[in-house]
Amino acid sequence: MNIIGIIPAHYGSTRLEGKVLADIAGKPMIQHVYERACQAETLQDLIVATDDQRIMDAVVGFGGQVVMTSAEHKSGTDRVAEVAQDLACDVVINIQGDEPLIEPAAIDAAVQPFIADSSLAMSTLSTPIRSLHEHLDPSVVKVVVDADGFALYFSRAPVPFFRLDTDGPWPDNKPRQHPESGQWPLKHIGLYGYRRQTLLWLASLPRTPLEKTERLEQLRALENSCRIKVIQVDYSPIGVDTPEDLQRVRALLEEQQ
Repeated sequence: MNIIGIIPAHYGSTRLEGKVLADIAGKPMIQHVYERACQAETLQDLIVATDDQRIMDAVVGFGGQVVMTSAEHKSGTDRVAEVAQDLACDVVINIQGDEPLIEPAAIDAAVQPFIADSSLAMSTLSTPIRSLHEHLDPSVVKVVVDADGFALYFSRAPVPFFRLDTDGPWPDNKPRQHPESGQWPLKHIGLYGYRRQTLLWLASLPRTPLEKTERLEQLRALENSCRIKVIQVDYSPIGVDTPEDLQRVRALLEEQQ
């Protein structure tokens, strides 16, 4: 099975423009992502997909593979699909370009279901939510799964809702586990695996009503009856969306050196 990792890297960002080139411990962020993704055991190749010459020059500068794509894409998935249409591969792993602390084992976890199930179309990751703050935070995407681990729904709302016999919200100083059902809410981790043909098919479809409502492009798959296997991992990524996130990641990486 030929498995390719693709990192979509866009220069523009509403909250932190040019973040993928931000210096972190002497390297641009995209280099940290690339080098850590290269450590995944299941990838046969790794490519950065960008529409910006500055990013392309940076990737070439550290010896990475990069492909220039259209500047018209509305999402990272569309950018990944443009590169994948010219590749002879079986599975594509969409790796976020703004997670410089990504765990290589998380990438391998998204790949394993395709090895185990030849009919699988798509995979992604989740991790248990441990705090009330994360459960209620709309910037933290939640996923609800069925008994077989396939996604039922993704939402920015606090799903599943914790209905309790007592009045008031669940205290933040207690584990975020429902006392009767034992259910943990799950945080969605935005790393995706696709069969190549599934990726190209999804990218060809128009945006769907729930996708537009929640502004979550993975809902396009569910609204078109594409099942998504959700693998639970013991890993919670630190994405860089704000200057504060960038400072936090810089401090963590400098500690590791």
